[in-house]
Amino acid sequence: MTKPTAHTTNSDTPKKDDISHRLYEDVLALLLGTMVVSLGVTLYSESVLVTGSTAGAALLIAHATGFSFGVIFFVINLPFYWLAYKRMGKAFTIKTFVAVGLVSVFSKLTPMMVDFTMLNPIYAAVAGGALMGIGLLMLFRHRAGLGGINILALYLQEHFGIRAGYVQLAIDMIILIIAFLTLPFDKVLLSILGAVVLNLIIAINHRPGRYLAAR
Repeated sequence: MTKPTAHTTNSDTPKKDDISHRLYEDVLALLLGTMVVSLGVTLYSESVLVTGSTAGAALLIAHATGFSFGVIFFVINLPFYWLAYKRMGKAFTIKTFVAVGLVSVFSKLTPMMVDFTMLNPIYAAVAGGALMGIGLLMLFRHRAGLGGINILALYLQEHFGIRAGYVQLAIDMIILIIAFLTLPFDKVLLSILGAVVLNLIIAINHRPGRYLAAR
């Protein structure tokens, strides 16, 4: 007696289209993710805190010079788009360019829409770090970033399996050490607390292979 041949149905094997993000999903993720990041940046800006990556560098320059964070953040990311295009692909580069532009705009608009008459600096450090971590996680899962160190961290994760959160945490610590030269000691300590919260969110929730989406 011959054994029955097993037939694989379409429902048994997921198709690429089943896991790929649709255009409207990418658009919503870019909008919501950058809005959340911008709110976190606003909490940091109001409390004179800094974060890591290019956003931290932009905040440091903004605190020192008084120039707009949005403009500095956009300009400081420009050199990294070549690496993004060469290593991460055209789609990632375009999404990242859009995300950086949106954060630059939203970070300018957010202080006009919210007013903090009282803002506890410890709360600002923890909540701001959490908001930026959640926003970045949304962008990462739709194959986008916020330029600079995000591009390098995602490249190392995708090609070498090194978690993006740990890469960013190491580089962020270097940036925050530099902040000791320009900010009060207590502000830098709170900024380090926020950086730990931000990067732990990414490290725990964005492991290689845990969340797969078609490119």
